[in-house]
Amino acid sequence: MSLTLHTIKSGKGTVQRKQRVGRAGKRGTYSGRGLKGQRSRSGGKSGLKRLGLKALVNQTHKLGGFKSPHARPEIVNLKDINSNFKDGDMVTPAKMAKLGLIRTTSKGVKILGVGKLTKKVTVKNCTMSKTVADQLELKS
Repeated sequence: MSLTLHTIKSGKGTVQRKQRVGRAGKRGTYSGRGLKGQRSRSGGKSGLKRLGLKALVNQTHKLGGFKSPHARPEIVNLKDINSNFKDGDMVTPAKMAKLGLIRTTSKGVKILGVGKLTKKVTVKNCTMSKTVADQLELKS
């Protein structure tokens, strides 16, 4: 007979059985469970069921957090636009995605004012912060 997974038999002492607590045998009377209480009963040790509302409230975190259902726009800074676009270029989300500045155009693009804008560019289909809007007005 060949030795394969389904033909292997475990020898004596290879699998150790779990001790059956609360039966007749080596442990007497209370079987190491103590006296009364929920933990001494069968099914009580693995998870106490009667916790009550107060304990449940104490277990939950005070600040659970919040996940907004609205998608956040991709963020691009002015310094990135300055380094990736030439003077007189049109800045669109599609061009930014092609250059690798953003991952996707589906969530929209917001331009923030980190850095200075030294080139004269036109921006389309992007939202922007107030400082960026002011800088773009000064350039045009």
